[in-house]
Amino acid sequence: MDRRHWIATGLKASALAAALPLPAASVFAQEGPDVATRFAATLSAHDLDAFAALFSPDYVNHQFSAASRPPAGMTAKTATVSLFRARLAGMPDLTVTVEKSLVTTDGCAASFIYEGTHTAPYMGVAPTGRHLRFSSCDIFRVDDGRIVEHWGMGDIAGLMAQLKG
Repeated sequence: MDRRHWIATGLKASALAAALPLPAASVFAQEGPDVATRFAATLSAHDLDAFAALFSPDYVNHQFSAASRPPAGMTAKTATVSLFRARLAGMPDLTVTVEKSLVTTDGCAASFIYEGTHTAPYMGVAPTGRHLRFSSCDIFRVDDGRIVEHWGMGDIAGLMAQLKG
């Protein structure tokens, strides 16, 4: 078959696919703000109780920089909340924004921007008074409205460079 036939066939298939109703992918997005938005909003509000409620009790953190197991006596959920508690303590004016997100049937992926002033000890560095800005890219698998799994990568090297000047 010639090239024109393949192009015509592809265009017909695309038109047919566009005419089909969307699968339940939109259902998750229509249940209210997506997880990325709630993640950013609870941290920006410094509401650690609401932040903790985003995570399932059996939450698993696959993040590369996270320890393979949470410290003794901590679950992955409590370790994650503890990490963000320390971040909020080190930058009391911290705000988190969603730069870009994509919602799927069972979760979302997002790029977050964190900004705040380093006014208390954080990551072993004494307060510098510097305005910090760093990012992370995260993927969340969600079940029953809660985060059950996380994969992500934060710009820790960029953050440390800003902290140490």
